Amino acid sequence: MKMSPSEEQSEFSLKPIPGDYGLPFFGAIRDRLDYFYNQGKDEFFTARIQKYESTVFKTNMPPGPFIARNPKVIAVLDAISFPVLFDTSKVEKYNVLDGTFFPSVSFTGGHRACAYLDPYEPKHTSLKSFFMSALSSKRDDFIPLFRTCLSTLFIHIEDEIVSQKKAGFNKPSDAMSFNFVFRLFGNKDSSDTKLGSEGPAIVDKWLALQLAPLATLELPGFLKYFEDIFLRTFPLPFFFVKSDYSKLYDAFYASSSSVLDKAESFGIKRDEACHNLVFLAGFNAFGGMKVLFPTLIKWVGKAGEKLHGQLANEIRTVVREEGGVTFQALDKMILTKSVVFEALRIEPPVPFQYGKARENIVVHSHDAAFEIKKGEMIFGYQPFATKDPRIFNDAEEFVGNRFVGDGEKLFEVCVLVKWA
Repeated sequence: MKMSPSEEQSEFSLKPIPGDYGLPFFGAIRDRLDYFYNQGKDEFFTARIQKYESTVFKTNMPPGPFIARNPKVIAVLDAISFPVLFDTSKVEKYNVLDGTFFPSVSFTGGHRACAYLDPYEPKHTSLKSFFMSALSSKRDDFIPLFRTCLSTLFIHIEDEIVSQKKAGFNKPSDAMSFNFVFRLFGNKDSSDTKLGSEGPAIVDKWLALQLAPLATLELPGFLKYFEDIFLRTFPLPFFFVKSDYSKLYDAFYASSSSVLDKAESFGIKRDEACHNLVFLAGFNAFGGMKVLFPTLIKWVGKAGEKLHGQLANEIRTVVREEGGVTFQALDKMILTKSVVFEALRIEPPVPFQYGKARENIVVHSHDAAFEIKKGEMIFGYQPFATKDPRIFNDAEEFVGNRFVGDGEKLFEVCVLVKWA
């Protein structure tokens, strides 16, 4: 185990932030083409770290012109500098969930969803309190409902293996994840509503239209330039998903009355509460689970039989001692928790973080200190922070027991804990 940030960080004299934004308009286009096509995400950042000999530097981030008014960011790409993005006393989160652009509020019923609000906005406090109250009321349902949904998932996969000798995981996992979230808030299967089996596909379409400027279809050759113009010149309109979103909203509105009833006590109108509930369920919960579960299965599957046996032994022993699967039992599964956090570390489900400096602030990297001016956008690429080789030994390797024993000290560094 290497030194923690608190042990390593010391005072440095301020240095100018290296990097440049290039010419107006053209610099942003140049960086965008490098990011998506000429280099790719990881190489885009690696090349600039090497060029500037710094993990903190200036650059442009997509989508750029004409969707984003200002693509300029200051990138913070190590485990020391990255956590500033979670310090809301230093950075504001006003409309920065998706980075340098803000999707139309048409996608959220004309409301700014809670995730786009800065914590200092009064509406953020009301909505967050409403969500916490709703989730607290469901605390006894989490584990039993999740076990039921998982059981259905693996029965489906086993049946498919028997009949076809192989089975896909992602599609049935998406169906399970959506149904779990819908049942948690709506107390019924989504298939028993007018959504039928379309729920995951509708949410995927709704998310894709909002996040299209940040995506690539990886088209070959000259076609990539047509893709770039199509996805990043003008936002894709809500019209393409309007009827589907109405169906999704109506299903939650009709099925989640017990949750929505709580909204008025927090000063939130029922329709706004429901649009926020759809966002919480679709974007935050389902969107995260859609990435997390396949990632977890991939890394655990690749880890080998030895780890599989150790996990099985720990889980069975704790469940037997505790008399079942409970939150207390889960907390005692030390290796299991470590494996989950290691999967989150090596492939974070939420790779990007943004925030604007509230005031002039000083940010430290391993080797220097930099002043970021009030109003400047700060960007963090979480895979580089959670795979910082100056913090984590064998940072690019999946080590299942990394957070066991002395490794627990790394929890303070592994900022993915803040996401979890």
